[in-house]
Amino acid sequence: MSPRPAGYALRMGMPTMDELAALVRDDGIVLGAAPASAYTEVEAALKDRVERGYWADMRFTAARTEVSCHPETAVRNAQTVVTAILPVWRPLPPKPDGPVGRLPRYAWSDPYATLREALGRVRDALKAEGFRCVVHVDANHHVDREGARRAGLTFPGKNTMAIAPGLGSFISIGTLITDAPLVTETPEPAREGCGSCTLCIDACPTGALDEEYVLNAEQCLSYWTQSRREIPDEIADALGDQVYGCDICQDVCPWNQGPEKRGADLLAEGEAWVRLDAWLDATDEDLVEHNQRLYIPGLDGRYLKRNALIALGNGPEEYRSLAEPFAATDDPIFGSAARRATNR
Repeated sequence: MSPRPAGYALRMGMPTMDELAALVRDDGIVLGAAPASAYTEVEAALKDRVERGYWADMRFTAARTEVSCHPETAVRNAQTVVTAILPVWRPLPPKPDGPVGRLPRYAWSDPYATLREALGRVRDALKAEGFRCVVHVDANHHVDREGARRAGLTFPGKNTMAIAPGLGSFISIGTLITDAPLVTETPEPAREGCGSCTLCIDACPTGALDEEYVLNAEQCLSYWTQSRREIPDEIADALGDQVYGCDICQDVCPWNQGPEKRGADLLAEGEAWVRLDAWLDATDEDLVEHNQRLYIPGLDGRYLKRNALIALGNGPEEYRSLAEPFAATDDPIFGSAARRATNR
């Protein structure tokens, strides 16, 4: 018998996928797995869309495709990509009175914290048997949607979202890559489910989805709420009461109507609506601290205030006076948004 490498535990056994799935089932998480191999087509698509300007100034998983599209290199002798999907659909509570803005469903709470903890238990079970593992949740090191597709859990929608049959697209995804040979063959892929439907394309108010299965971030409302760039007037008008992200293309998707019916008795979890006056009154530091689950450029709370001021300008006239103290400043981040609100 050849000696095992230093620091590498003796493998006594390997958990099955059913045993690993049982570790996360109580969290509502579904597991799937596929062999670890290069995402060649996805890598080419990412590079193409960056070259066409469709990623605007974002990079994320496109920044280092030699990493994000190559799970086979994530750990030595990587064998398996385990994908975890967590449904996040909850009914939208009635809109409260007063100056309020809407958050997208995935940001009502912090599903990524749940995924990290759950995949940590899977990792610990595998490491206890001597297997190497790495967990990626809300990171740029792995194209999670491709892992989910190869695991047979999802198919890509025309709105570019990962759609899980029976669960819809309101899901968050996490990944574990391991040298444990948990599967030997790529599972049967989920059947393509969009057909001739174009509801998401038709509903997008800015044309960000005009090319099927491709997102043009330059026209995407969600992108602009997370951008450092000054938000153009036509984008600001289309945002309505949304202060972060956008659910329009998912709200109209037929695959998201099933969860709505089955979840009629579910209670909304977390924060669906935020008070615009509270965001504006908060210090920049407190705003960032309270919204750690959100991507905030430079961790600068003024970007959230900018978004709140845009929603204020799109809302009832009676509340627009809240923008006046901000309109009087020459702040480069929220000044123009405040003046837009007061001048409407």
